[in-house]
Amino acid sequence: MFLSLFLTYLKIGTFTLGGGYAMLPLIKREIVDNKQWIDEEEFMNMIALAQAAPGLIAVNSAIFIGWRCGGWKGVVGAVLGAVLPSFIIILSIAMIFSEWKDYPAVEAVFKGIRPAVVALIAAPLVGMAKRESANKKVFLLISLVSALLIWLVNVNPVWVILAIIILTLIVLWVKPKIKNQKSKI
Repeated sequence: MFLSLFLTYLKIGTFTLGGGYAMLPLIKREIVDNKQWIDEEEFMNMIALAQAAPGLIAVNSAIFIGWRCGGWKGVVGAVLGAVLPSFIIILSIAMIFSEWKDYPAVEAVFKGIRPAVVALIAAPLVGMAKRESANKKVFLLISLVSALLIWLVNVNPVWVILAIIILTLIVLWVKPKIKNQKSKI
C-alpha cells in the first residue's frame, strides 16, 4: 500500500498547479472514483477535516487517506508523494528563476497560469454547492459576498473567514433554540 499511495500522490502532486485546493479534484478522481479507497461522503468529511486542521490541505488529506488505507506506512507514502514533486519543482525553479525572471515570456507564462489555478480551486467549491441543495442559495450568497468584500472593498480574507465562522456558530446555536420553542407551542 505504501508504494501505491506514494505513486498516486506523486502523480497528483506532479500534475497539479496551484496548491492543495487545486489538487482536490484530482485527489477525488484518483482516490474515490478510480481506486475506490474511500467513498464520496468520506472524501467530503476528509476535506472538512483537512481544512480544519492546521497545515497544508494537500498534506492533511494525504495523512488522512494514508492512515485510512495503510496506517503509518500509508501516511509516509502519501505525504512523500504529495510533497516531493512540489519540493523538486520549487527547488529547480529557484535555482534558475533568478536568471530568467525578467524575460517577458516567463512573466506571460505565470500570468497565463493564474486563471487555470482559479478554475481548479473553484471546481470543488461548485461541486460542494451542488450537493448542498438545501443551502445552495445561502452558500452562493456567502461566496459572492465574501469574494466581493475581498476583491472590491479590500477586506482582509482572515476577517471574512472569522466573520463566517462566527455567523455559522451563531446560526448553529440559535437554530436548535428556535426548534425547541416551536415544539413547546
